[in-house]
Amino acid sequence: MLGLTQQPVPLCDGLTRREWLRVGGLSTIGLSLPEVLRARAVAQSPLATFGRAKSCIVVFLFGAPAHQDIWDLKPNAPSEYRGEFQPIASNVPGIQVGEHIPRLAQLANRYAIVRSVSHPDDTHTVAMHYMLTGVRHAQPATNPRNQPTDFPTFGAVLNYLRRDNVAGTLRVPSGLNGTRSVPTTLPAGISLNSPANQMSANNHIFPGFFAGLIGAVHDPLFIPQDPNRSDFRPFPTLVEEVGGPRKRLRERMERLSRQATQSATQSFDYFYRQAFDLVTSPAARRAFDLTGEPVAVRDRYGRNSFGQSLLLARRLVEGGVPLITVNWARDDAFWDTHARNFQQLKETLLPPFDLGFSALLMDLHDRGLLEETLVVCLGEFGRTPRINRDAGRDHWAACNSVVFAGGGVRGGQVIGASDRIAAYPASTPFGPADVAATIYHALGIPLDTELRDVQGRPLTLCSGRSIDALFAQ
Repeated sequence: MLGLTQQPVPLCDGLTRREWLRVGGLSTIGLSLPEVLRARAVAQSPLATFGRAKSCIVVFLFGAPAHQDIWDLKPNAPSEYRGEFQPIASNVPGIQVGEHIPRLAQLANRYAIVRSVSHPDDTHTVAMHYMLTGVRHAQPATNPRNQPTDFPTFGAVLNYLRRDNVAGTLRVPSGLNGTRSVPTTLPAGISLNSPANQMSANNHIFPGFFAGLIGAVHDPLFIPQDPNRSDFRPFPTLVEEVGGPRKRLRERMERLSRQATQSATQSFDYFYRQAFDLVTSPAARRAFDLTGEPVAVRDRYGRNSFGQSLLLARRLVEGGVPLITVNWARDDAFWDTHARNFQQLKETLLPPFDLGFSALLMDLHDRGLLEETLVVCLGEFGRTPRINRDAGRDHWAACNSVVFAGGGVRGGQVIGASDRIAAYPASTPFGPADVAATIYHALGIPLDTELRDVQGRPLTLCSGRSIDALFAQ
């Protein structure tokens, strides 16, 4: 796993093993997908929306939110199903959402709700893998840790496809009102508010967030620090920990490399060069420097880890990063509401979600970025229709809602429907493979794109079908 700060486990030479893995993994940098592939795919696509998105922000609500209390309320269901919340009108006639997302209710014209997402896995680990890769886990009835045989997550796929080491560009202020483009050495896949979401209290590293079969070298760049903290400085931290003069850094890494496996050292020179370029890149650091944002903008997103991560995601979109995952931090306030579901949603979860997610959509739109940025908001599954004796809702994979915005998506629509208690799809269901297919479609990546695992064996990118109704005009 590639991350920029973790608790170190020192080795005898003073460089921690985790630092070695961090720096080694930085070979994921590289942002060019062959243009001939995109041009060929666009020519073959029947939809003009193919490849419209230059970036995608995946908003992952760790723990799985209750769809029937947010996006798909059932006010006419029996009391043991419908819950305490009432639906409210949105700014689109005929579309209602939950009463505790009033800001998002007034932005319904900017997004589409898919209410018939379904799959069979109601264990967090395998469900995360399914929703964040589009491929069902090989051991679906288990509670597995992350494994090298897992299918790669979206950000890892983008790292793999854009591994040609061509820098992106970052728009930065120039003069009083202008901007200019400068090169930036950022990877194609970045995961924010992590690894808190990948690791439980007993250090269980969840599948679905990593590169798996295509090799850890393609892991997303994990940013574990809370961007709401005043000392949020991911790149300087790594420089201070292992940097120093270039020669000394190389000497220390070379000593450690002699102890590592052949697979970890075969690309050592490349790892070293990319690691140093990233952590010393002014443009890369600038993209992560939230202090450059006006106070009013930071307040608009919410002064919490989720809101500031969404703001950071917008900055990374401006920096040319194709795939950013914003994770809901794994802490005492996450979406696994087995007890006090309504209290937690009302008091702790929905207020910062409504504030931050609405700010992201408005900010992207106001900056002219929404049409070229796909935004996908999802959890690993839904929650049980029947309320349990602890006033909670349990795991429920048979029905869920996923929200899409931007990137050619036509807002102000609902696709699919659930039954009268939001238990099962009442229309044609869409699965995680279809969600993945929609993401790749919007980014202009053909679904039959061939990946190669670390042994050189071919892998088909996606077996799903794009939810074309999202893009219908």
